[in-house]
Amino acid sequence: MARELTRRALVGAILAGGGAVGALSPVRGYLERFAPLTGSAWDSTERERETVESPHGSATVRYDDYGTPHIDAENEDALYFAVGYAQARDRAFQMDLQRRQMRGRLSEVVGDATLDSDVFHTKMDFDGAARANVALLDETKAGALGETYAGGVNAVLTDDPSAIEFSLLEYEPEPWKPVDTMLLQKQIAWTLTGSFRTLRKALVADRLGSGAARELYPDRFDHDSPIIRRQRAAESSNGSVSGKHAVDPEFVDWLSSYESPAGIGSNSWVVSGEQTKNGLPIVANDPHLSLMAPPVWYEMNLRTDDVSVRGVTFPGVPFVVIGENDAGVWGFTNTGADVIDFYRYDTRDGQYRYKNEWRDFDTEQRELPVNDGENRMVTVKKTVHGPVIEREGSRVGVAWTGLSAERTPQAIYEYSHSDGLDDVLDATKKFDTPTQNLVYADRDGNTLYAVTGRIPIRTVDGEEVSGARIFDGSAGEGEWEGFTPYGRSSWKGFISFEEKPGVVNPDYIGTANQRVVDDPAHYIAEAYSDPYRGIRIYDLLDRRAKSDEPIDRAFVKRMQRDTLDLRARALVPPLVAAARDADDTDELERYVNALDSWNHRMERDSFAALVFVRWFEQYREATFGPEFRAAGLDEPYFPADWVLQHLDRESRWFGAGSRATVMVEALQEAVATIQDNGEERYGDYNTTGAMDHPLGLGFLGYPAEPTDGSRATVNNYAVENPTGSSWRMVVPMAGNSRAILPGGNSGDYFSPHYDDQLQMWADGEYKSMSRQLRGTPTYTFERGNE
Repeated sequence: MARELTRRALVGAILAGGGAVGALSPVRGYLERFAPLTGSAWDSTERERETVESPHGSATVRYDDYGTPHIDAENEDALYFAVGYAQARDRAFQMDLQRRQMRGRLSEVVGDATLDSDVFHTKMDFDGAARANVALLDETKAGALGETYAGGVNAVLTDDPSAIEFSLLEYEPEPWKPVDTMLLQKQIAWTLTGSFRTLRKALVADRLGSGAARELYPDRFDHDSPIIRRQRAAESSNGSVSGKHAVDPEFVDWLSSYESPAGIGSNSWVVSGEQTKNGLPIVANDPHLSLMAPPVWYEMNLRTDDVSVRGVTFPGVPFVVIGENDAGVWGFTNTGADVIDFYRYDTRDGQYRYKNEWRDFDTEQRELPVNDGENRMVTVKKTVHGPVIEREGSRVGVAWTGLSAERTPQAIYEYSHSDGLDDVLDATKKFDTPTQNLVYADRDGNTLYAVTGRIPIRTVDGEEVSGARIFDGSAGEGEWEGFTPYGRSSWKGFISFEEKPGVVNPDYIGTANQRVVDDPAHYIAEAYSDPYRGIRIYDLLDRRAKSDEPIDRAFVKRMQRDTLDLRARALVPPLVAAARDADDTDELERYVNALDSWNHRMERDSFAALVFVRWFEQYREATFGPEFRAAGLDEPYFPADWVLQHLDRESRWFGAGSRATVMVEALQEAVATIQDNGEERYGDYNTTGAMDHPLGLGFLGYPAEPTDGSRATVNNYAVENPTGSSWRMVVPMAGNSRAILPGGNSGDYFSPHYDDQLQMWADGEYKSMSRQLRGTPTYTFERGNE
């Protein structure tokens, strides 16, 4: 209670003083319209036992010591009604904000600061795709339980959600509908697969030349640690660059602000019983997503007579997405498959040419409400391929797999009910979007790696091609056979499940968003993530497998906490040599000596880690900044860290000097930054304070706790974004499972569980993920009238 009173006093002081602003965010900037808190906002400071009427039967919600709801019910309908109720109690504002963002309705409550976001999301018509999902799943168990779940959510929203943010913004949320859950499914898929890289690469080719684009944006990074190893050594790719179609830089910048955030990725590995002491597998998974207050994940433990499952889901989604049941455990990382294409069209008088005829655009006018401003009319325009995004004279057609109806919610539901490998494989065939690397293990000793999701096959003049180009939509280039945007697809022209990469019962396998396989049967991706984490994961697994020590839970946890930065291992020795060979660098001696004796681990108490991270950012800027910025291209266009590391010493990107010269000059800039900021260790820079609340109110963000890791380490934290390990999970098929969230399970600012896992997460610690029911009943559901 003392902590809650402190928080109440802080809120009162901030509001009395006119508000406090954290870092920038799409929904920030209108704090002057925040209202004083009403009585309902204070109601959430204490949670007393409630009895709730349910039309589906009895259920009980217990909260454990970390705010995880343990829900047991007499049947699934009663269970998911209670799940909806608990999620709305704990994360109502987060759920409402996300559906508003995807529907293009943020400005209705925030004001015109979010109008650009609303325009983009409205033009993409994610809502139309979500409605197609509802229709497709109408007769499935997932569809039926979506209705039940919505009823539980509305038992809170129509009563009094009491979230502080609703009081601050002075609005009441609308009732939840099944289409809202499907809309959040689209949000998840877009976050993991929505990319405008093709357009950025075309712009780089236009401004800097096609050779520069091929060099800086390669389709393949050369390394020996693809997910599935022991394959042929060369991946087929035409390395195409689209330079013939002009791309407007302001248009591309605008589009790119709504794609997957930089740093989205994940780690996972599955180890068979052949490598463990007890002869049973172990699975580790830590998805790397945006880090914020509250976290993107919501943990829950669910039980009926037919199912016992624990794990995490996204608020607004009823089923456990990553987790464990009686039979086994499953987790995901992003595959990085190219499931989005872009088209140009010949147009005239409001029509577009498609093959041998002129067609009218499918056009609709929509009004966007704007709080304290003028409403905006938006034209939603579509072709046979999907939406057309227009802005100030620029236009591009978009096809994205997530714009079709898909069965992923049913697949996720079936994972919870799976009773072994065959069930998981059957469910995975229904996992249409997003494309993910699935890792699985069960208590029968089976292990599995499989690629999920629909991956299109593109053809031009009868030949299969890469998707890394802008297609001529009027000529029908590259279109996806069997794809129906905003409807039901046959997926006929897509890679079959049997042709997608996968391995049943591997000895061990590790995924970190690196290249899937050296020589795929079909084009999979335009590019993959930097392979640093993938290389390091296999290095650790390989060395342990060759030793006399078995792989156990303790070793897997040490792997998840590993902070070795392979960028530093490669670049620090030449940096030290360059600094010692340079003239007039005596002022750098302390910094050079620290780097020279460093173990290349990104640990919070390390001075050398601070020097390296400050130097690396200056090195990127000094290498690419002059030529890129002269061409009107800013930092988001800079190539990947792997490309920077592997530049030839005499590369054109080092300008008139050499790599050594640029390295030393960057170190001098880094030292100046460190001194100006008064920084003494990596933990002064690398803190959890970057994990802010979407509204930007400082008191709603997380405390600035120093932590370890970088964007290139297995212990993943990119403070620059911020992104990183959004859920760490270690699940052995014999023994206790452990996990942790970066923050807390409650989105209620006044709850003790708002940030009670943050320090543990920062310190690399875990808590129990037991599926036993824990806690004292908080909500009891009793059958009411149908």
